[in-house]
Amino acid sequence: MAAMRAVVFDLFGTLTDPASEISRRGMVEATAVNLGADPVAFWDRWSKSFPERITGGYGGTRATLVRLLSECGTKVADDVLEVALEGHLSSMETIRTPRPGALAVLDELRQRGFKLALMSDCSSEVVESWESTPYAAHFGVTVMSWSEGLRKPDARLYAAVAARLGLPAEECWYVGDGGGRELSGARNANMTPILVTNVDTPRAAAHRADPDDYSPVHQVADLEELLPLVGRETGVGDSVVPARQGSSSADRQLPGSA
Repeated sequence: MAAMRAVVFDLFGTLTDPASEISRRGMVEATAVNLGADPVAFWDRWSKSFPERITGGYGGTRATLVRLLSECGTKVADDVLEVALEGHLSSMETIRTPRPGALAVLDELRQRGFKLALMSDCSSEVVESWESTPYAAHFGVTVMSWSEGLRKPDARLYAAVAARLGLPAEECWYVGDGGGRELSGARNANMTPILVTNVDTPRAAAHRADPDDYSPVHQVADLEELLPLVGRETGVGDSVVPARQGSSSADRQLPGSA
């Protein structure tokens, strides 16, 4: 294995608390009610628009709500829209709650000398509020699908991460829960993938879009297990800590995770 100098993280279900995904539909439907739209129809359009929303096709969050309303056959006054938009952005913060211990793991990895990067399939809500999130201070490099106009497992996203880190892909771990076929994408990009199984939150798997059927050798149940697995940033010729082999996670997943 090459000398490992960076750890690239997925966001949803990896750094975020996977249990928080359960509330996503209720929050989107609450936005629909605030906009005067049918909540079931609005959720249906929200879910089906996932691939286009996360690559910027619906524009920013305000434009996204307007377009989804139009697709539901509904219009709304500007003042109502602004209030609903504020409530929507506020509620979406709940979905981004860090999983217990995640920020401490990021701190420890940086102290060990690793460069950190985030690579997320995400919609406009994340991009527009990124600097105010608890994650922002931990990452010098971010590659987000909405800004790039690309989604996982597009090889150009992995190449962008490596280029912005200033490292070859071979020197990067990639940590994710398997949504968007991200782990097979990391392997194909010559990164070393680590699956976060979320075994203690089995319902979380239902919220991952386009799940990965590739099961990597390196697997952890939670982020704290990364620390003994990845060891420390290694120089040329240094050894790396061998990873344990885990079992496969075969949960199937549904769209609508961003």
